[in-house]
Amino acid sequence: MAQTHPALPPLTGGNLALATVALSLATFMNVLDTTIANVSIPTISGDVGVSPSQGTWVITSFAVANAISVPLTGWLTQRIGQVRLFISSILLFVIASLLCGLSSSLEMLIAMRVFQGAVAGPMIPLSQALLLQSYPQAKSGMALAMWSMTTLVAPVLGPILGGWISDNYSWPWIFYINVPVGLASAWLTWRLLKSRESATRKLPIDGVGLGLLVTGVGSLQVMLDKGKDLDWFASGQIVLLGAVAVVALTFFVAWELTERHPVVDLTLFKNRNFATGALSISLGYGLFFSTVVVLPLWLQQYMGYTATWAGIATAPVGFLALLLSPLVGRILPRTDPRLLASFAFVVFAITAFMRARFNTQVDMLAVVLPQVIQGIAMATFFIPLTAVTLSGLAPERIPAAAGLSNFLRIMAGGMGASISTTAWDDRAALHHAHLMEHISVYDPGTTHALQGMAALGLSPEQSWGVLEREVTRQAYMLSAIDLSWLAGVLFLVLTAVVWLSRPATRKAAGSLAGGAH
Repeated sequence: MAQTHPALPPLTGGNLALATVALSLATFMNVLDTTIANVSIPTISGDVGVSPSQGTWVITSFAVANAISVPLTGWLTQRIGQVRLFISSILLFVIASLLCGLSSSLEMLIAMRVFQGAVAGPMIPLSQALLLQSYPQAKSGMALAMWSMTTLVAPVLGPILGGWISDNYSWPWIFYINVPVGLASAWLTWRLLKSRESATRKLPIDGVGLGLLVTGVGSLQVMLDKGKDLDWFASGQIVLLGAVAVVALTFFVAWELTERHPVVDLTLFKNRNFATGALSISLGYGLFFSTVVVLPLWLQQYMGYTATWAGIATAPVGFLALLLSPLVGRILPRTDPRLLASFAFVVFAITAFMRARFNTQVDMLAVVLPQVIQGIAMATFFIPLTAVTLSGLAPERIPAAAGLSNFLRIMAGGMGASISTTAWDDRAALHHAHLMEHISVYDPGTTHALQGMAALGLSPEQSWGVLEREVTRQAYMLSAIDLSWLAGVLFLVLTAVVWLSRPATRKAAGSLAGGAH
């Protein structure tokens, strides 16, 4: 990333406070859009006439486009300048948000979400870089702490705000609210930071690498999203998408390892700590994000929750994370980050096993409790694993490493959402078939249930309809339990993966403070 002019002094007083607000607003708006649509998927799907599983494209399309654009931040910064690129990203994000709200079909909404995710890529790493440059060096830790708090508040408020808007207004307003926030952030940033622009220079872009990246990642994500509807590899379209993804990503790796100015520096994977840390944080985030998508869908479709109450039930995941993050930041320099990361995965596993004990009579307190406890895992997950990932790298490689790690994490989140919703439906179909084997006029339980419903005045057709709906409800509950058990086991496996790294504790902590995105 291009360096700013070294003579520029840090901001002070009211200007520093306003700059912090402006930069944090942009980060808040960006992160909020990764979760605000989650609880609104059933509402959006019903409004545009598609199934909720197809509606999850609203989430994954943003995530994939955002992941692809993140690695370009460094090159774009050197061509355009940090401040101009940051403000341009905000204004384009505002336009994309407006178009998302105006969308009248799923296809248009997905296209606008792709646009929104693509222009959002530079916002998070640049907001952190500009914030660090605005603070005195001695207070860089405080700047990072405030920035981190913003990224934790947004996921907490996202489900609540999304649910409340969907229930009380209409779903387009989950996108329209970005307009005043974005305009305020862009205006304040320009007023305060326009004189602090970074130096620019022209560099060739790795067009071949970028094209292969977009083709490979895009084909892979479409394959994951459409696979369930098209019966996976029984469909020629899915076979073609899979082949394109494999070929494009294979050539992408080969090209990037030999290109003089690669769009993604893959030689970072030669570093043991980076490879282990990036793998751990990506797989862990993918597992975490899969629960973020499935849980509100289950609550609304099969447990009778409104979008607002589904948001309230899932939002507490960030409460303890907010409270404990400053403590984790203080103890990290004196602690092996692998211990903290392992603890996070164990807590993630415990909460997954808690959800594996759910049933269709579960009350809201039981739903909320694992979410609250999971906040402990979030506080001890991101910061230590980022420290592991950046440990031992030369300072000039930190920005590229942080960008690549962030790309992998976002990509894993999008894939986790697609895979989990597909697996949820597939396992539910299997459980439904098994349960229906016991539903017949020769089964005493079925006969007793039919007689009870007949006594309530239901016709035979109505009674069988009630049984069918209950079987479906139980099937999706059993499927969710299966996924929770699997997630818990995989989280425990990740505790071992973390220990393949060899981070230098103090150096890792210093690297985090110096260059994490």
